[in-house]
Amino acid sequence: MKRHWQKIITLTLAIAMILSLAACGGSTATTAAPAATTTAAAAGGGETSAAAAGFDWKQQDGSKLRVMFNQHPYAEAIIQKIPDFTALTGIEVEYSLTPEENYFDKVTTALNSKSGDPDIFMTGAYQVWEYAPAGYVEDLSTYINDAGKTSPDYDFADFYPGIVGSLQWDLVAGHKTGSGPQWALPLGFEMYSLAYNKSVFADLGLTPPKTMEELKAILPKLKEFNGPGSYALAIRGSRNWATIHPGYMTTFASYGAQDFVVEGDKLVSKVNSPESVAMTDEWVQMIKDGGAPSWSSYTWYQAGADLGAGKAAMLYDADCNGYFQNVEGASQEAGDIAWVPAPLPEGKSDIYSNMWTWAIAMNSSSKNKDAAWMFMQYFTSKEYTQWASVNAKVVDPARKSVFESADFQAVLDKAEGFAATFDAQIANTGIQFTPQPHFFETTTEWAATLQDIVGGKYKSTQEAMDALKKKMDEIVSDVEVG
Repeated sequence: MKRHWQKIITLTLAIAMILSLAACGGSTATTAAPAATTTAAAAGGGETSAAAAGFDWKQQDGSKLRVMFNQHPYAEAIIQKIPDFTALTGIEVEYSLTPEENYFDKVTTALNSKSGDPDIFMTGAYQVWEYAPAGYVEDLSTYINDAGKTSPDYDFADFYPGIVGSLQWDLVAGHKTGSGPQWALPLGFEMYSLAYNKSVFADLGLTPPKTMEELKAILPKLKEFNGPGSYALAIRGSRNWATIHPGYMTTFASYGAQDFVVEGDKLVSKVNSPESVAMTDEWVQMIKDGGAPSWSSYTWYQAGADLGAGKAAMLYDADCNGYFQNVEGASQEAGDIAWVPAPLPEGKSDIYSNMWTWAIAMNSSSKNKDAAWMFMQYFTSKEYTQWASVNAKVVDPARKSVFESADFQAVLDKAEGFAATFDAQIANTGIQFTPQPHFFETTTEWAATLQDIVGGKYKSTQEAMDALKKKMDEIVSDVEVG
């Protein structure tokens, strides 16, 4: 398999990465962890049962780690528990916290230096498709399977297969995720579903839509439901890859469409297939009939904020986007937001939600790999994830035992339909894109084409998607699979 990886890395992810979770902004901070508490927490699995099996949390006592975090609630949760980790292991931790708009440029530069700093960094599945083939990321499989390095309480099988599998890949462009080395471990994830304002629906006598046809039918009924400027459906529309991966890609995959297929030793775009064109045509009409007047500028933030402010009646986006708006005191409509599964295409019975996961990965140049693994297993353990999900806004947890726990279900009781929607979609939730090194470039072109269709640049959706196919084929022309 031949790829021009160096070209990709030296670009340092120049395409803007407005990623799909909240809590961005602020300045970069480098901070030593607070002094350890006097009592070791059990969040890493507990010393007693682990020691009995020959595993010792103190085996890297005296080591020091450097960790690079994106500024995010998941990172903030970890930072709260670093003193407990240090008390349990004797490992000191220094960390940097960087706003999202600068984060991946900083990570790429650091990994490219091969200095070993940071030892651990936050990442997503799509970034793995660039970092792993370049040799920047450590394969975690040997650590997971080493009884001397991994607590017997860790229970790798407790992760949802589709979530942890999204971070497995065999390094072959065109091959799906879910097999090959484990390149990172999930901290949490998001799937894509429909959130709606239940009071608005009740007042208008509307039923939440189950299909795309039902969704289209209620859009006109929600026009200016709350006065001038209010509208039916909030979805992303900015000229950025993040417009494609939530609701659009979920509906695209549920139609049976594909972004690429392997033909011979080449990737070939299929965005102009009948399924893709029909889905995109329907999506464009949905935007015209019920989207925000300024849809083409909408990101995660604007879409979620409009639902919370009572400006949008529905949100087709990450389940946690609406969830954060529904927390008491978070928005005007907090407590009035509910969830149903993503609307099905006509004649289809299964939703194939795309997903995003925030994860932690190990720098392959780290000089403290065993200590880094102690950190990674502690902060992805069942005990830590349970605490973080109940107390620190880690939604959705990647571990089945945590999601199903009574304490977390009690948290979700305030979010009507959230748990039921999760249960309805989790089996088919996974990465719906084809792994390839030019992911951000191809999806940004895709978003630009979507804007151009809505703006009337093309005579038809077919013409637009034919043009997009040619662009995408050219972008991946240097990628060979075998």
